[in-house]
Amino acid sequence: MSEYFDALETRDPAAREQALLAALSRQVAHARTHAPYFAQALRDVDPQALTSREALAALPVTRKAQLSALQQANAPLGGLNATPLGALRHIFQSPGPLHEPDGHGPDWWRTARAMYAAGFRRGELVYNTFSYHFTPAGMMMETGAHRLGCCVFPAGVGQTESQVQALSMLRPAAYAGTPSFLKILLERGAELGQPCSLAKALVSGEAMPPSLRAWFVERGIKVHQMYGTADVGLIAYESEGADGWVVDEGVLVEIVEPGGTRPMPEGEVGEVVVTVLGNEDYPLIRFGTGDLSAVVPGSSSTPSPCGRTNIRLRGWLGRADQTTKVKGMFVHPGQIGEVMRRHPELRAARLVVTGAPGADVMTLHCDATRQDAGLADAIAVSMRDVMRLKGEVRFVPAGSLPQDGKVIEDARSYD
Repeated sequence: MSEYFDALETRDPAAREQALLAALSRQVAHARTHAPYFAQALRDVDPQALTSREALAALPVTRKAQLSALQQANAPLGGLNATPLGALRHIFQSPGPLHEPDGHGPDWWRTARAMYAAGFRRGELVYNTFSYHFTPAGMMMETGAHRLGCCVFPAGVGQTESQVQALSMLRPAAYAGTPSFLKILLERGAELGQPCSLAKALVSGEAMPPSLRAWFVERGIKVHQMYGTADVGLIAYESEGADGWVVDEGVLVEIVEPGGTRPMPEGEVGEVVVTVLGNEDYPLIRFGTGDLSAVVPGSSSTPSPCGRTNIRLRGWLGRADQTTKVKGMFVHPGQIGEVMRRHPELRAARLVVTGAPGADVMTLHCDATRQDAGLADAIAVSMRDVMRLKGEVRFVPAGSLPQDGKVIEDARSYD
């Protein structure tokens, strides 16, 4: 049996890039024609001209933070769907509240690929503890398992003792759920003297520290992580021996400046922006997830130790939304990006807020190609125009700003 889900995972990177850009052109054409939101947002875009990453980077970013307002104005999906509601299978709701669709067809969220990399195989029983209520997480895993030819026990969340009993009776080989709940089940099972047959797990929904992974290994369970969202489905996943998380073959992933649209250099932290390819129901184009990550340096040209050739992410590194209230006004990361766009001399910038609450001091730390009073004054004027607040400008040595994805740092004292 192959160690890969399909041949796409090991194809030549140049061939993959060509295929992704061709799919991008088709997806944009489809979205402009069938999804009301994208008909407006992409009205000036020629799909046939999208033949490079640079052309992709010129498209607007639609951020997850915008969805609530869009969906309230045009319920339930904000006009981002390209398929009428009657042709969809489900509408789910995540905290926000935000609504996500589920269309017809096998493995709609493409999770089978991550499950296969985690060792799930045809004929196995998958014990699925993700919720089937309101949110799509349970269904995301179930449809992926069915694509592989697995049987699913829809355990859902909670009822720990009943779940321990079910695990003992069913003796499944594979687990899907959060790592913390897997630990709870194993600990409670040990207390009750119930045997555990689990040998593999695909976990998501929360971070898994190395210490917890080691704890699972001690108990004979090999755990892999999956990174995805209810909106776009699978984004990246762990594979055996991989350096980083391998990006899914069904998406085009960019790392962009937090709050902005400009792609970040390989290795630098930024916001994960995803374009879903081939999804005719919900054709998201440059969707800003709000998550921070970075491309593993060299992964665009060097295969993973597992043999997969797609780029790899460093994992989930936090949230990009760093909105901060200064003197009673909200300051957004996108506003820092707007100031930078007004001044091409800025290579990087970081807004640092200091002082005590009510006596806030806002200072923009700037890495610039030239550092003089004229530029400082011009940047200060842009800050007032964009943020409606006065701020100071401080030039810093080239390359000295931390590469941690932050564009706003709240350094105020709250003692």
